[in-house]
Amino acid sequence: MQPILKQVFAIAFSLTAALLSMNAHAQAQDGYTDLIDGVSLEGWNIIGNANWVIGKGIVEGNKPAGFLVSSKSYRNFIIRAEFWAESNTNSGIFIRCQDPQKVTAANSYEVNIWDTRPGQEYSTGAIVDVAKVNPIHKAGGRWNTMEIVANGPQLKVTMNGVPTVIDARDSKFADGPIALQSAGGIIQFRKLQIKPI
Repeated sequence: MQPILKQVFAIAFSLTAALLSMNAHAQAQDGYTDLIDGVSLEGWNIIGNANWVIGKGIVEGNKPAGFLVSSKSYRNFIIRAEFWAESNTNSGIFIRCQDPQKVTAANSYEVNIWDTRPGQEYSTGAIVDVAKVNPIHKAGGRWNTMEIVANGPQLKVTMNGVPTVIDARDSKFADGPIALQSAGGIIQFRKLQIKPI
């Protein structure tokens, strides 16, 4: 009986190892790296007074105003994000930040998450002061997906599979850290991945 059990365990172990190896290979092939892990803020610096809570695979900002700023800089990339916002949440994903201690829409590209922004042309899905959103999207009260492409001067944004910024061109900022904003309401991120171009 014991030799049979050993054989069964050996086969089960081999199958598990093979499946894990195939899964790891598939993840490596798509080229994306997780920027948030939902359990720590490793790789991020906190600036400002926002309250950031981590748990259950989610990073949440629930108090104004501040940022999580990546410790690394990025040049040309694709970002995939999944976020949840209230209808009055004021947030955004800032890319190519020029000053990691003072992040603004004037010294980085702000991909906006703000349904109720005065001046709807730069509301959720727009790049503030660079590319107006078309069509206007509402993110409040549900999980959303966002894809941001920054390749040289070319910038694109897609929300829930629909392009909101198709082909903006701007060459002010070539590289820099990424920042997540908490400026009012609740914002939650459960996925933030990046792939170099």
